[in-house]
Amino acid sequence: MNRAGLLVSIDGPGGAGKTTVLRLVSQRLTERGHRTCPTAEPSPTPLGNLIRAGTDIYTGMSLACLVAGDRHHHLATVIRPNLAAGVIVLTDRYLPSSLVLQRIDGITWPVIWQLNHGADVPDLAVLLHADPVVLRQRMTDRGGPHSRFERSPDGPRRERDLYRDAAGKLTALGWNICEVDTTTLTAAETAAIITSRITSQLQQGES
Repeated sequence: MNRAGLLVSIDGPGGAGKTTVLRLVSQRLTERGHRTCPTAEPSPTPLGNLIRAGTDIYTGMSLACLVAGDRHHHLATVIRPNLAAGVIVLTDRYLPSSLVLQRIDGITWPVIWQLNHGADVPDLAVLLHADPVVLRQRMTDRGGPHSRFERSPDGPRRERDLYRDAAGKLTALGWNICEVDTTTLTAAETAAIITSRITSQLQQGES
């Protein structure tokens, strides 16, 4: 698929700083004259809202199918139209999150991959990591863990380990991965690293 924009996904465990970092990256890129489309998964649609509110109700294959369906709709209605218009799309969670959370939920990597067949490979996939103790404290500071994945006693550690595993597997598949450990970094410092990586890719594309 030919496209003029750039797709950047930012994934990581709860408390890693995804939402704040994405907002800061979008601001920095906009200040440099780039058009950006900050977005998120689950998407801000009736289906996405159902998923966000329903992680205690939907589990396993039912949740995996809902998440994949929301992603396919998100691609068709938001991501691809903006890419075609030359916009930098920044998404808070994407396929790497499914390859972690749905595995925690008992779904295998091949099944998750098949459910997401046809999903665009990001031009840059950012995976944030942090120490599990720090992740838990950050979630507590922001009002406590919300989803059942975050509430699990060993949730932060399992997510951290599975995101590292996903990073290795996706790199082997040819994905352009940027891993950042946010344990001791501020959101601004993390955003600066990611912004630099994006602008470098943009410059390479222009040369």
